[in-house]
Amino acid sequence: METNTKVTEMPRGRIGEMLIKAGHLTKEQLELALKEQKRTGELLGEVLQNLGFVTEGTISAVLATQAGVRQVDLKNYLIEPEVLTLVPETIARRYKLIPLFMENNHLTIAMANTFDVIALDEIQRMVNTQIEALSAPESEIISAIEEHYGMQGDASEILEEIIRLAESGSVKEEDLARRSPVIRLVDQIIIKGVKDGATDIHLEPEEKTLRVRYRLDGVLQSGPSIPKSLQAPTVVRIKIMSGLNISENRLPQDGKIRFFVGKKKIDLRVSTFPTVFGENVVLRILDKGRLIMGLEKLGFTEENLDIFKKLLKKPYGIVLVTGPTGSGKTTTLYSALSHINNLEMNIITLEDPVEYELPLIRQSQINPKAGLTFASGLRSILRQDPDVILVGEMRDAETAEMAIRSALTGHLVFSTLHTNDSVGALPRLRDMGIEPFLISSCLLGIVAQRLIRLVCAHCKEPCELEQDVLEQLNLSHNEHTFYHGKGCKECNYTGYKGRIAVFEVLVMSSKIKKLIVERAESNLVKKVGCEEGMMTLFQDAFRRALQGVTTIEEVLRVTYG
Repeated sequence: METNTKVTEMPRGRIGEMLIKAGHLTKEQLELALKEQKRTGELLGEVLQNLGFVTEGTISAVLATQAGVRQVDLKNYLIEPEVLTLVPETIARRYKLIPLFMENNHLTIAMANTFDVIALDEIQRMVNTQIEALSAPESEIISAIEEHYGMQGDASEILEEIIRLAESGSVKEEDLARRSPVIRLVDQIIIKGVKDGATDIHLEPEEKTLRVRYRLDGVLQSGPSIPKSLQAPTVVRIKIMSGLNISENRLPQDGKIRFFVGKKKIDLRVSTFPTVFGENVVLRILDKGRLIMGLEKLGFTEENLDIFKKLLKKPYGIVLVTGPTGSGKTTTLYSALSHINNLEMNIITLEDPVEYELPLIRQSQINPKAGLTFASGLRSILRQDPDVILVGEMRDAETAEMAIRSALTGHLVFSTLHTNDSVGALPRLRDMGIEPFLISSCLLGIVAQRLIRLVCAHCKEPCELEQDVLEQLNLSHNEHTFYHGKGCKECNYTGYKGRIAVFEVLVMSSKIKKLIVERAESNLVKKVGCEEGMMTLFQDAFRRALQGVTTIEEVLRVTYG
């Protein structure tokens, strides 16, 4: 089998000459280093670092540039155990390299010296596949080898040893958190969540254990239980990764982790909260690769999609997206911005936090401690000559008033509210002190949404509904065919795999605007909206059940009532 290795030829210039050429070293410094090298017999790179002329990172970067390869930060990589088995630890230590990931029969490794063709040839013969070499500083390579290969061999014995140390109290929690078994334990918890497609990872302290749960398709599912003695070092490890204060366990903290699983770039939003049995930790997984960008892919019916697109073409006004946390509001708003985004438009956002970075859009994260709130930020944005503004959430009267002022002065504004349905946004705005005539004059439309689980395609089968469900829906036995998933390995025996959004789009017609000014009840506004063609959340979800893509149980769980 013929294989290829991505590597360039050995550079003709020595490391000192390359550093001079790159502007990191002077000729005088190199001459001094060469004299010192003759005296000590050390490698030139080590001498240059000892003299303080350059750092290891600088040398690594220059070598990477010369070799035409990318330099990586190994602290940002989570390496799966099966990838480590491809390269023995003895080989990794000998050549100062570590495998990162295998993708499409292509092994990517990180090396301290990407010009080491002997090492590359040996790895290539060993794995019998294509090799791509990336560059990393030698110290990072060695640290990564210690961390990742440290759990190779009898993992149970190593874990038992770390538990014994934790229970003895002879080693500080911070020191335990920096040891390989704990590092690998946390890595595996995160890797499993990413690979399974979880949106959140919960580490929940109990009296005798630390329970791990994953939110998959909107529902929490049980993961491993960690011995209570490893609770503190596990939490400390996550705090170290996210830059939190490891000595503070009495107050909530928020942080962020950025890393790679294979080629996939992942952001984790970290939240800690003190409880009676220790700190509860929730990791929100922000996987940009899973972000659906494109209105057509979200789940809109053709009618709702046409209505929503017409709202996006308006030159000014407010479009609200409502729903509970985790209902996909951010994805809908980002897809809307991407739909209208172009070089002729200035789009600025205020978010908390900025979950995904979008091209050509100026995104800002609020910072209340520094005085940057939604309201103050929105006031400043108006001086930035925007065409479109996204306000992450209308949380108070001041923010709502500023958003309305922005709409009335010729800007298209997007924002969110936490309400149960579309018409629920109207009393919420009134409760904030917004006058009804202002609501009717600037509000263009309200989109309410939910995420419903899809029936697993691998174990999908027709089913009959219980009599009480039929009566609840006013249906007869033979009127429609409905489906459910009986459970299989593909869906983790839940019967569901994946989610899709269902929508309720309320457009501000002249009749509805009149009702708003008259402070009409929400039920009356909803009735008129339905008369004018609005499909409710329940109706949209029920349509999905009729199509066989979800279950009646899921429709009732998410939207009924």
